[in-house]
Amino acid sequence: MTNRSLILLIVGSLLALVLWNSFYIVSQTERAVLLRFGRIVEPDVKPGLHMKIPYINSVRRFDGRLLTLDSSTSRFLTVEKKALMVDAYAKWRVKDAERFYTATSGMRQVADERLSRRLEASLRDQFGKRTLHEAVSGQRDELMAQVTTTLNQAAQKELGIEVLDVRVKGIDLPREVNRSVFDRMSSEREREAREHRAKGRELAEGIRADADRQRRVLLAEAFRQAEEQRGDGDARTASIYAQAYKQDSEFYAFYRSLQAYRESFSSKEDMLVLDPNSDFFRYLENSQAH
Repeated sequence: MTNRSLILLIVGSLLALVLWNSFYIVSQTERAVLLRFGRIVEPDVKPGLHMKIPYINSVRRFDGRLLTLDSSTSRFLTVEKKALMVDAYAKWRVKDAERFYTATSGMRQVADERLSRRLEASLRDQFGKRTLHEAVSGQRDELMAQVTTTLNQAAQKELGIEVLDVRVKGIDLPREVNRSVFDRMSSEREREAREHRAKGRELAEGIRADADRQRRVLLAEAFRQAEEQRGDGDARTASIYAQAYKQDSEFYAFYRSLQAYRESFSSKEDMLVLDPNSDFFRYLENSQAH
């Protein structure tokens, strides 16, 4: 290869390298600023293909999508001086690329750190104005809306970012308070349980007493009806016997005497001492006479 060809190859390579570094692309999900020797010359580069002067201009790109700041759990005091452990997060994105670069040098870690401090201050201020009930449930939506508004105004002014939403993931009591609260709740539940058991025993005694009373009433009523029916049966039996006796009194007397003989002489060991002229042997004597 001749010297001329080598020179042409070197010049061509340099031109290609210059042309390659003269173009840059900003995607739809990015925000960018164009710098000249470290100073901003174009604060908001639009998405697309652009040209720059190699080694003089440089481009800083930032993520333009919606980002999440997940803050650490912090301890806040309510207006009643009750401590709460609050875990929250914020949704934000770059709105002013120039201000964002100036404030954070384009580093998300710096933006998260500064935004986290602002978020903690806003939450502390809002929780300090409310009672425990209001912070947990009564005014929670209002609290989040005010925190979002306050944090968004400060973040746009200082960091060039827009805060779209702030949410509380969880509100807990501190560990040193959890035990005492749990013990108090447990004692209250035990007291309620004792009250319910006492009421249950009282109701049970009343039910048993009423059941026993009804049982006695039912047994007395059944005994009365049984005695009445037994008395009616005995009366009807006596009436039937009387009617049968009236129809043939002589035969009835003879039948009763036979029953008496059978029962008296049913066992060989039985012994009777009677007067021979007793009325007991009347039908035996009559049978011998015949």
